[in-house]
Amino acid sequence: MRYLAKRVERICDELYRLRIVQRMEWTERGPVRATLEIERKVSRSVICQKIHFYAACPRIDFETTVDWKEHQHLLKAHFPMDVHTDEATFEIQFGSVTRKTHQNTSWDQARFESCGQKWIDVSEGHYGISLLNDCKYGHSVHNGEMALTLIKSGTEPNPVADQEMHVFTYALYPHAETVAQAYFLNQPVRATAGGIAGEAYSLASADAKNVILETVKQAEDGDGVIVRLYECENARTTTKLYWNRPIASVTECDLQENTLTDVPVEGGTFKFTIKPYEIKTFRIR
Repeated sequence: MRYLAKRVERICDELYRLRIVQRMEWTERGPVRATLEIERKVSRSVICQKIHFYAACPRIDFETTVDWKEHQHLLKAHFPMDVHTDEATFEIQFGSVTRKTHQNTSWDQARFESCGQKWIDVSEGHYGISLLNDCKYGHSVHNGEMALTLIKSGTEPNPVADQEMHVFTYALYPHAETVAQAYFLNQPVRATAGGIAGEAYSLASADAKNVILETVKQAEDGDGVIVRLYECENARTTTKLYWNRPIASVTECDLQENTLTDVPVEGGTFKFTIKPYEIKTFRIR
């Protein structure tokens, strides 16, 4: 009986911690990145990951494909960390919020997961670690571990929910510019034929790293181009926006694109001050 109990414990440990590796090999070893491909099987499901290591960036990407056949099983990625902090930062639209990582109250204990968009971060002093993702939003930080929920596979109202092919990417990043890296993960570089090697073109850019150019689109009424920016580090900042086309006029707008005030233009740039976590919208003609 003791032998059977130990065997069941070992099987469950292997099953739920996904330690069984079917295949592992290096598939890329180039000057830009190296890729380790790992295939795991759990029950009837297959998980294949391409883990990318970059030469010029400490970010580690986990490009994941899952053929999922389970129900009422939660698939999560856990990362142990050695960071001294009692709170974590979670991205929300146009900003971020901090939440405690301890479970001192009943509210803390009930919050087994918290919502974050493209990243969460834990930091101490001059060091921190960020967990980035391109489509998964359930995070937890407890007992020195960061975790990201990958597949939920519930049975209500759909008894076969999530039993399909899943393709997603998440990344671990010892951070310096977390917000920028999260955008790079969600908007990867795409190669196209043609052009001249080394040639570059930027339609719009801001000269402050903490001011994020979030949206460039045609105005709803067709009159000009709408540019929307936000401040991401809780810091009041004066910056310039560079526009690589002729500018006739610039007006600041509200979120419904109603005109608020005119903005002085200097050649192809204009200067503005943005408050901590503020959203700014401009109409460029």
